[in-house]
Amino acid sequence: MPKAVVCRELGPPEKLRLERFVAAPLAPGQVRVAIRAAGINFPDILMAAGEYQLKPPLPFTPGVEAAGDVVEVDDTDAVAVGDKVIVKMRHGAYCDEAVVTPSQLTPLPSTFDYAEGATYLAGHGTAYHALIDRGRVQPGEVLLVHGAGGGVGLAAVEMGKLLGATVIAAASSEEKLAVAKVRGADHLVLYAREPFREAVKRITDGRGADVVFDPVGGEIFENSMRCIAWGARLLVIGFTGGIGLAKTNLLMIKGASVLGVRAGEAVRRDPALGEMRIKALLEWAEAGKLRPNVSHRMPLEDYARAMRLLIDRKAIGRVALVMN
Repeated sequence: MPKAVVCRELGPPEKLRLERFVAAPLAPGQVRVAIRAAGINFPDILMAAGEYQLKPPLPFTPGVEAAGDVVEVDDTDAVAVGDKVIVKMRHGAYCDEAVVTPSQLTPLPSTFDYAEGATYLAGHGTAYHALIDRGRVQPGEVLLVHGAGGGVGLAAVEMGKLLGATVIAAASSEEKLAVAKVRGADHLVLYAREPFREAVKRITDGRGADVVFDPVGGEIFENSMRCIAWGARLLVIGFTGGIGLAKTNLLMIKGASVLGVRAGEAVRRDPALGEMRIKALLEWAEAGKLRPNVSHRMPLEDYARAMRLLIDRKAIGRVALVMN
């Protein structure tokens, strides 16, 4: 019988349970995928705790992205048995078998293994929506990336460089910054060494950043408003460090904009955005221009420890659960 991580009681990762379940028969138009890897994302942790905007009814299985092999199809020629695919979900990826529709599947890039495929579209899709759809980063602009050692942060570093920006990567450890440098960062800022707003002013000769990519929030967001250039765009990706307050006087003085980034919701409202995004991300992956940094690959049974790596900021890039 297949296994899945199940949330029956909202709370920390340790309250989740690994359970067996009976495989469901396929309905017409459905596809069965043997999951080989699932990506760990912060929304999974927040959803299991009841702190995310999407609140599935209990019980549910966390996980928004996975990769695996198509093993059964019913009345569809959109995919075939044996296809290697990335699976997109609102939840349900922490399992070793999933029943989905073809619209949830994307071909696995030939340059990726399963763990890379399972950690690609959420992080890099968020970076794409932030930098291209919302931030409209232009060649030669200065991009400040906070949390540059995390999954979406490293994706933004990679993509910002690909778009021709000068990338300033800010992170909490030398180890994380070393990876950001390999991924294309032009300048490195260690939070503990120097106040980042002073570092940005120094690096830009007082001009400031044109675009701020912020998955951290809190004081990081608030201090970012003090090191921006005229017309800057502050991209709100998340708030792992708390809720920040936007001081309207600072925004007015700099002619700046604060832009919320919800990559998944944007596609649900305008599917054409998603089609363009997936096409670009797959082309860049096949060309070897983008690749997720998977710092930890752990068995499904270690789901709680894997989730803790994100909570405790121990991951560099992405964490994947790998199934036997």
